[in-house]
Parts: sequence; C-alpha cells; structure tokens
Amino acid sequence: MSHNPFLKKLGFQATDRVVVIHVDDIGMCQATLPAFFDLVDSGLVSSGSVMVPCPWFPDAASSCRERPLVDIGVHLTLTSEWNGYRWAPLSTRDPASGLVDAEGYFYRSQSMWRCPDPRVIRVEMTAQIERAREAGMDLTHIDCHMFATLDTRLVGEYVGLGFEQGLPVLMVRQPQWVEILSRRAIDEWEEQGLPVFDHLREMYLNRPAEGRLEQAKDVFDNLPAGLTFFMLHPARDTPELRAIADDWQQRVADYETFMSSELRDRVRESGVRVIGWRALRDAMRAGLGPGSTRA
Repeated sequence: MSHNPFLKKLGFQATDRVVVIHVDDIGMCQATLPAFFDLVDSGLVSSGSVMVPCPWFPDAASSCRERPLVDIGVHLTLTSEWNGYRWAPLSTRDPASGLVDAEGYFYRSQSMWRCPDPRVIRVEMTAQIERAREAGMDLTHIDCHMFATLDTRLVGEYVGLGFEQGLPVLMVRQPQWVEILSRRAIDEWEEQGLPVFDHLREMYLNRPAEGRLEQAKDVFDNLPAGLTFFMLHPARDTPELRAIADDWQQRVADYETFMSSELRDRVRESGVRVIGWRALRDAMRAGLGPGSTRA
C-alpha cells in the first residue's frame, strides 16, 4: 500500500483512513451560510469553499472574519448553472473574453465554452482569490465549481495559481481524473509539493433526498485507507433556495444528515480521522519554503 506523502508528513500511517469533509457552494445563496456554520459548530464538517462572484459572498466573508479559524477556501466559479438566478465574472463583461454568454453571465456549463482562453480564465481566477483576500479571509485552499478546471487546457493555470498563491488546489488521484489529466502530470505536481487526494467521495445531488443518512454511513463505513476528499452541498430550507435550485431537497437533506448526532457518532466510532485543508496548506507551505505564504 502506497503512503500518501502528505499523510506521512502529518504523522498518519499508510493504513489510516483520513478524510476532509467539505462543504461546496457557500454564498451561492443565503441558505448555504447558516448551514455551513451550523455544521462546523456541530463538529463533523471540517472545511468549506466560498463562491466569490455570487450575491451572498459579502455576508460569507463577514462571517469568516468573525471566525478567523474557520477552514475556508475559494470555490473558483466559472459557470452559472441556474435558470433564473445568475452571476457573472469579476474581471470582465466583454463577450470577446469567451467567459460570458449572450445575457452577460457565465455560461451555464463549461461544455458551452467555444474555445476557453487559459490566460483570460487565469485572470478571472486570480481576481476571485484576491477579492476573497481583500475581504479579510484567511484562505486554506482552492477548488472549482462544477470541476470546470478539470480540463487539460486549463489545469496548468489552476495548479500554477495554487503554487503562486501558496494554496493547495483540489487534485485527486482517482481513475476519472487520471484519465483526463494523466498519472504522470498528477505525480509531477505532487513531487513539486502539491497535496494530492487518493480518493473522492460525495453526496450526489442527482440521487433521491430520502435515505441520505444511510448513504453517508455507507461512505464512511467503506472509506478506503489514504486521504479522501468528501464533499457535500448543504443548505437550510428557505423560500429562496426552493426558488433557485431544483435539487433543494437534496441540499436540505445533506444539511440535516450531517447535523445528525447519529452520523457524527458513527464516524467517531469508525476510526476515520477527520482533518481540514489548513493542515495540508501549512504542510505544503513548509515544503515550498520561504515566499510560499501570501498574506
């Protein structure tokens, strides 16, 4: 069994089952904010990432300033998927940029991009990170909404931005990612000092809202050895959420599931070790040496 080098740096054994339990889409709408902080307070969720171009980002930033130890990253946002609720780039409104559709918002999916310009996307990603820093957020990592940077044309800008900012980016050594990016590329980034997850798990939004507790238990019960990234999209039940998202029931169910003391006790009894991104960030910066930390 291979030993994830970052788990080794953090003092874990190759046989340990270690997981980052992560909340996506913070600030997408108001319902995501109390859900995230409730879950952090309940003790099971260990990190989250915020969508900077979205309307509720300022409130998310304010809440994070009040909780300086919260483990928070930037959920790089390059798409805007909902029909009646949209957001746009920070860096440009120019249709020639290739980032915006005919209505002036991000395209609903990366599959709609005609020919993405990596330089333009790098500028937008940098703008989102800088906006978060300017808002007083102590960032722990970078990941990407709808995995839009899981593209050979863009992944170099994504990883390069992480090294430039002294922040780990979400990178997973699992078959789907290896097929797109290649094992060689992922290994090289790891050798350069990037933390790489061994496994990816999630609470799928396209599965029924019923039975989410059992689904979560099953994931934890069968978690393999190594470092796992486990993501969910929780939200409180609000009129705004129902108006925006056709998967609102799944999001509410994920909130209720991970607030459950039954699940929390199950994870603690299982021997699974829960960590946050902050430990990975600090280990990455220590390995990169002086100049790797951005204020």
